[in-house]
Amino acid sequence: MRLNKRLVELGVCSRRNADKLIEEGRVRVNGNVATLGMQVTDDDDIEIDGEVIIKDDEKIILAYNKPKGVICTESNIEKNVKISDKIKEFGFDKRLFTIGRLDKDTTGLILITNDGDLAREITNTHKDYEKEYEVRVNKPITSDFIHKMEEGVYLSELDKKTKPCKVHRFGKEEYRFSITITQGLNRQVRRMCRELGYHVVDLKRVRIMKYKLRDLKIGDFRVITKKDIF
Repeated sequence: MRLNKRLVELGVCSRRNADKLIEEGRVRVNGNVATLGMQVTDDDDIEIDGEVIIKDDEKIILAYNKPKGVICTESNIEKNVKISDKIKEFGFDKRLFTIGRLDKDTTGLILITNDGDLAREITNTHKDYEKEYEVRVNKPITSDFIHKMEEGVYLSELDKKTKPCKVHRFGKEEYRFSITITQGLNRQVRRMCRELGYHVVDLKRVRIMKYKLRDLKIGDFRVITKKDIF
């Protein structure tokens, strides 16, 4: 199989991040620097940054309440706090990675695991798995705004219309609402609001499928199982 697929199977990272690691020359196979698209077998020794990757059947799933300012990409800008650095602080001896992303200014629930099959299942674009967010905007929301959000918004930057979603007010609050989407477009909620003339002041993801953030404090994580999610 291809090396990037093997790294996903071993629970190292997503295929996209695997390609990035390979391009950066950080992956070796049997002592040799790996190349994009190369084929490997179960018997090949794979190293990342000099660390040998060992297949381990024990799967770990963490629910993490991401703080604002933490990025989910491997940026080389030193001032950015990377979620990969936070994961190292958790103390697990296995290589873990995030399932999907949250942008720098978005807080809330993100799942972290070493289970490649789980990551592929949750990020499968053909599955309408729900993700719920709490949103604060810069001006009072209207019934027309809610209706347009729910029926789907054309995103000019992406040349794509979002799928229908669920939007609910927080009682009589004028600036806050919850939204449940089944897509994972880049900065989707922020883009939807901007297309309708609103600016997102605060955005927090509070649920992925069945699992809710609840009382998990910001910056903390909790070990969970697949049964908690599906």
